[in-house]
Amino acid sequence: MRRRGFIAVLAATVVLTIVSHAQQAERIPRVGVLIHWPEKDPFAQASVTALAQALGRFGWVEGKNIRIDWRFSGGDPTLFKTYSAELVGLMPDAILASG
Repeated sequence: MRRRGFIAVLAATVVLTIVSHAQQAERIPRVGVLIHWPEKDPFAQASVTALAQALGRFGWVEGKNIRIDWRFSGGDPTLFKTYSAELVGLMPDAILASG
């Protein structure tokens, strides 16, 4: 439960950031998410699910009113750095990274 609570707090922070940017721009907000684990890892999948559920509690649904760019580095520090730069280059409204 502690992990879900932590993810919920992070989601709330992301939502507040998104709301402020979305209201100014009248566009679909974009969030970049960088996860340290491989995409098929059970912990990574649990994190994806928990974040989607937390955002959903605030009315945000991926593909409907929010865009989420997911990146999974698979524990590779080089990929983590590459994906970090890639996400920054996409200019999302918020970036959430796990390490």
